[in-house]
Amino acid sequence: MSPSPVDVLIIGGGPAGLTAALTLSRQLHTAILFDNHEYRNKTSPYMHMIPGWDHKDPAEFRSTAHEEIARYGTVQLENVTITKLEQLDNNDPLPLFAAADANGNTWTGRKVILATGSKDIYPDIPGYAEAWGKRIYHCLFCKGREDHPATNAGVLAIQTAANIPMALHQAENAAQLATNVTIYTHGAETLAAELKALLASKGSEGVFRVDARPIARLALPSEETEPNSIELLFEDGSTGTETFLVHNPLTCVRSPLAAQLGVAMASSPLPEVADVAAPAPVHQTSVRGVFAAGDCITPYKVVAGAISSGCNAAVAASAQLVAERFGHPALF
Repeated sequence: MSPSPVDVLIIGGGPAGLTAALTLSRQLHTAILFDNHEYRNKTSPYMHMIPGWDHKDPAEFRSTAHEEIARYGTVQLENVTITKLEQLDNNDPLPLFAAADANGNTWTGRKVILATGSKDIYPDIPGYAEAWGKRIYHCLFCKGREDHPATNAGVLAIQTAANIPMALHQAENAAQLATNVTIYTHGAETLAAELKALLASKGSEGVFRVDARPIARLALPSEETEPNSIELLFEDGSTGTETFLVHNPLTCVRSPLAAQLGVAMASSPLPEVADVAAPAPVHQTSVRGVFAAGDCITPYKVVAGAISSGCNAAVAASAQLVAERFGHPALF
């Protein structure tokens, strides 16, 4: 066990956790930043929408952040997975938390910031995982601009996009970057018919088309034969090619730590894919002294949002810590 509690245990070394660590450093707080190197954008060579770091390497972003945090000297970096997190019964009116890591060490802290991120739940289509982040884009603000002007693109109207509003929304975004957009319903004939009727009624079928054929497999062609494209192989033996596909898969909180603490989850039609409930602006969870930030608290999983919530969670944790230092009532 760590010799004495630090102010904050930060679980997760992505943009939210890094921002929390940097923010806490500015108020001289001690913290341990645990990083198991699991990042949602680990397959992406670039990140976007961050002023000063647009179209640059996420790995370099992280290493630069480590250097900036180290300059302050109050945050310790541990490259390890936290396997267990609990609140100790220490007969103290102030909470104390213990984090056990995969190497058998235990660390204690007065506050916790969960920045564990989200894990994508890929649809059961062979080849999807290999194309994810390369030619399958979950967000056309994050990716896709570099492919403009594309002749054609596709939308996978499956999972949460297997409905008219979301399928159209993603297709409309794709049409900002591509001349022609095909909405693939993957065997959902009723949805395909409804989409076709709506597009015809609006006169937009010249831009958008609908394809109901079930998809057997997705494949990335070789860079030599057809670079910057993705191939769709259908169950009837036919094929198709798009510059990119749009699909935002289901996600779940990457780590079981929130569940171990009994933290409440946000309302969701699918409880198994719910995010941690940590409302803005302070992002405190249902457990006092436990905050959460980044992709694990929102369906809008982008780096800019993670940076914002990481900063707010750290400021909120600091507010409790400085009040408790003097025995004053905290703001919340």
